[in-house]
Amino acid sequence: MADQSSRKLFVNLPVRDLKRAMEFFGALDFRFNPKFTDENAACMILSDEAYVMLLAEPFFRTFTKREPADTSRYTEALLALSCGSRAEVDELVGKAVAAGGSHAMDPTDHGFMYGWSFYDPDGHHWEVFWMDPAAR
Repeated sequence: MADQSSRKLFVNLPVRDLKRAMEFFGALDFRFNPKFTDENAACMILSDEAYVMLLAEPFFRTFTKREPADTSRYTEALLALSCGSRAEVDELVGKAVAAGGSHAMDPTDHGFMYGWSFYDPDGHHWEVFWMDPAAR
């Protein structure tokens, strides 16, 4: 079995307009790896261990025999993204809505964990949360 500490995560998401998706996530201060970015795909860096491949929908379809989810009607996944503080959660959701996203769910506060969520312009559901390190 592979050393699990060396594993990285690449989430692949279909997008209708790659340029628009890159502009949206750029407004949220995400960077892209130019080595894995072209007219079909953009490699968005979440951390040194996690990436989101934004794939133009026609290119995305070459990786699966199934139809991409109609995100205006269905939730394909909940993409959870941790933040360093409650304020960072609010800031990131605020930037997402200002950049063309929309609110998904109301904020939730469990004391040791705080979260809020948004839909990106392609309807992908992002859960943004902070968890008190002492609660882990």
